[in-house]
Amino acid sequence: MLNNLFSGVFDSTTQSVISVPMFLLCVGVSLAIGIFLAFVYSYKNQCTKSFVTTLALLPSIVCVVIMMVNGNIGAGVAVAGTFSLVRFRSVPGSAKEICSIFMAMGTGLVAGMGYLGFAVVFALILGAAFLICNLTNIGLSKSADRERSLRITIPEDLDYTNMFDDLLKKYTTNYKMLSAKTTNMGSMFKLTYHVTLRDPSLEKEFIDALRCRNGNLEIMLSTQEATVNEL
Repeated sequence: MLNNLFSGVFDSTTQSVISVPMFLLCVGVSLAIGIFLAFVYSYKNQCTKSFVTTLALLPSIVCVVIMMVNGNIGAGVAVAGTFSLVRFRSVPGSAKEICSIFMAMGTGLVAGMGYLGFAVVFALILGAAFLICNLTNIGLSKSADRERSLRITIPEDLDYTNMFDDLLKKYTTNYKMLSAKTTNMGSMFKLTYHVTLRDPSLEKEFIDALRCRNGNLEIMLSTQEATVNEL
């Protein structure tokens, strides 16, 4: 009686029907995997509540969709098109966020196919690898703690081409000019550099030296900004 209540109106004798206990088991395992992946991602990592919630629920959502497709090729193509549209209607994320979304979708896909053991093992392996990469310095530059973004405002009558080169060579080991744009109705220039400091303790001395060159106008030295949608 319960199975008849949850059977589809288009089901036939040639098409396999998912029983209610199996449906609940797959959804429950997918939800547990999603919560585990959300915990792994949020552990010592900056994240928003909405993204963690999405990560926790995504495997069960994908699992249900795959179970409902149930071998129907046409429905499978439609589902693939729907997921591709969702990507273009979402805000671009970091490489770590995209990786975690693919992890959640992958585990949901495996669980939806009925391979619950493989889904759990896959989530444990990927979760452990994610934690190891997140807690270690893999891929982190040795000079990352000394990298800064430098913004200097100068009057329009100053030639900025080589104006600060001697100071940059003295206080930094590496520097690169990223942009130069006009501001305040074209009466000033704003220069943006990516620099690697020789000694972070000399930041104030570096800024004071730059102030003597730019007429005591605005100078900002901040930690290096990472582009949000950069892979």
